[in-house]
Amino acid sequence: MMSGAALVLLLVVEGRTLTLDEVVRAAESNQPLVHQSHADATAGEARADRARAPLLPEVKLQAEYQRTTGNREHKPGSATNVLNATGTYNWFDLGVTGSWVLWDFGQTRNRWHAAEASARGLAFDAGAARLRAVLDARAAYFRARAHKTLVAVAREALANQERHLAQVDGFVTAGARPAIDLAQARAGRANARVQLIDAENAYASARAELNQAMGVAGPIDYDVGDESFAAVDAETQPVATLVDEALRARPERAALDAQIAGQQLARRAARAGYGPTLSLIAGASDQGTDLTRTSGIGLTSAANRRAYNASQLAWNYFGGVRLEWSFLQGLATSAEIREADALLASLRARRDALEQQIWVAVEQAQLGVRAAQEAVSASGEVLAATRERLTLAEGRYQAGAGNAIELGDAQLAAVSSAAQKVGAEYRLATARAQLLFALGRR
Repeated sequence: MMSGAALVLLLVVEGRTLTLDEVVRAAESNQPLVHQSHADATAGEARADRARAPLLPEVKLQAEYQRTTGNREHKPGSATNVLNATGTYNWFDLGVTGSWVLWDFGQTRNRWHAAEASARGLAFDAGAARLRAVLDARAAYFRARAHKTLVAVAREALANQERHLAQVDGFVTAGARPAIDLAQARAGRANARVQLIDAENAYASARAELNQAMGVAGPIDYDVGDESFAAVDAETQPVATLVDEALRARPERAALDAQIAGQQLARRAARAGYGPTLSLIAGASDQGTDLTRTSGIGLTSAANRRAYNASQLAWNYFGGVRLEWSFLQGLATSAEIREADALLASLRARRDALEQQIWVAVEQAQLGVRAAQEAVSASGEVLAATRERLTLAEGRYQAGAGNAIELGDAQLAAVSSAAQKVGAEYRLATARAQLLFALGRR
């Protein structure tokens, strides 16, 4: 998939506009929070694999070298003489040991499965981060689109003011209108120019915010399309039906369910700490003062043979089982169980709070869509009426029946209603995006 930066640069070179689908794809592939959440999920999988390690056999190789004395140590009162030699000799200790936990009352296995549940929760969190990135990208796109439309409105208003200024100048020159009308027309044109500058600056800022939503650090020398958001079936469905869908689909709730399951397993593992651990053990060693191995042929002296036997590496091996039971741990196990119970209660409370938030979010999003739909319809009627009013005011002014104040008010009302309609359309598109997010839909 093309990166967001490369996508934007390509659009600049080709002189195209940025579509909504391209914005969403760029956010999904480049947003740092999405990358972070996926990295957290990968780390969770690694922790689960690490938690499984104690269930598998463990083999350890060991090699040790010492330069040591050989004095014998005896307790006070022993009849054996104690050597006080200061000479040292080499000592080599080579070995391999292995162990395998056969049974620990499910302590290790439950910790492993708890880590797996935590990893699943992090994977669901990654899905939630992706949904959030999509929502933010859509909202930023529609905000930029609204500011782009406002630029067009401001340009139209400036063109209208320029045309009126020329007309008023002609009337004033002919003596049909007072000079104050010309001053007011010039002021109207200047205000229109200021509004256009503000609109263009706001559009540029909106594109910078859009870059941030896409996870792109690059130029803003591109344009956004004129796409809107089509109606979704959830706009007319009962709230209870939508809430049921959201509870099943929202990754945040699935993440909490996984965390609760993991905490339940962690509690079982903590309780298993009261029991013993049975392990299978085995090993082999090779010890002596000399790493070389010779045949010893030709040693006729008994002392030499004893010295030779003492210097050679001697190998041994063992195998067996080990039972460990830490039956007194300073009440650490009971404290761990209490902690697990408290964390479990906390997670359940968080899930309850999330379910309430989902219900409110779905209902507010649906209400927001309906209100925005009505606002779009009403603002369209207002725009049509103000444009008709402006046409009538222009006619009255040209006929000498109207005045400059009436014309200026009509111009201001037309511009304001056009901006109002743009705002209503932006709120409708954003409300639909929020409704999809509340339902957990991509």
